[in-house]
Amino acid sequence: MGSETKEDGSGSSRNTVHKEKRAYLFREWTRIDVMRASAVLTVHLLCALAPFNYKWEALRFGFTLALVTGISITFSYHRNLTHKSFKLPKWLEYPFAYSALFALQGHPIDWVSTHRFHHQFTDSDRDPHSPIEGFWFSHVLWIFDTAYIREKCGGRNNVMDLKLQWFYRFLQKTTGYHIMAFWTLVYLWGGLPYLTCGVGVGGAIGYHGTWFVNSACHICGSRAWNTKDTSRNVWWLAPLTMGESWHNNHHAFEASARHGLEWYQLDLTWYLVLFFQTLGLATDVKLPSEAQRRKLAFAR
Repeated sequence: MGSETKEDGSGSSRNTVHKEKRAYLFREWTRIDVMRASAVLTVHLLCALAPFNYKWEALRFGFTLALVTGISITFSYHRNLTHKSFKLPKWLEYPFAYSALFALQGHPIDWVSTHRFHHQFTDSDRDPHSPIEGFWFSHVLWIFDTAYIREKCGGRNNVMDLKLQWFYRFLQKTTGYHIMAFWTLVYLWGGLPYLTCGVGVGGAIGYHGTWFVNSACHICGSRAWNTKDTSRNVWWLAPLTMGESWHNNHHAFEASARHGLEWYQLDLTWYLVLFFQTLGLATDVKLPSEAQRRKLAFAR
């Protein structure tokens, strides 16, 4: 395996690692790989069983769960913790981060670290879910190979801001207990229909909403800004992704709290940020300046 140094779009260098095609199935699976695969398979199995264990109120619960946990991922994990697009008081920041646990996408330290690596190494061999390795790899397969991510990116040394906070260290150590307690409460509350329609349907919607941003939003769609990567804006995914599918906008202005930069670009997460800003609870809200827009605009 060899490597070479290339210049990224900002003029700084980054190593591009060349490696043979990864064996995704027949390889050594770590305990975390097995746990992640088990969670994903369980959610999709429950979703497949939903038509046979169906109640309207359980399905409404599933849609509500997808909305609440999905927007917690985009609002908390992504825009607040990863990119520091705005600040919240801790009594508000922590509950949103806790709610995002139930989207089954991992604890904040892991999620934020992976996404920061994605922006650091976008579309290179070191991108944790690089689209150059194919649609299904960037969509889901990368999740089940933690050794591969470690080989690409190294240790989780890019999230010291979170590691220094007791709350995020606590979630890192106890995520599985919270998930199992929640699933148990859901079952005791509504029985099997609430597991299949709630955890199953709601969880599958949440999973693929996030996954499509990593896959489809680097493959199809339009480009509004001259970024040096494959990021795309995919309008029809905006409702499912809470506004995250304006992905070319996001890669152009990573720190922006608003991804749907035009009035007609639906961005539910931005509306929530704007709501808390109006209340004086979201502060230091970052938006792209006119100078930044001009710099990345395509020549006309």
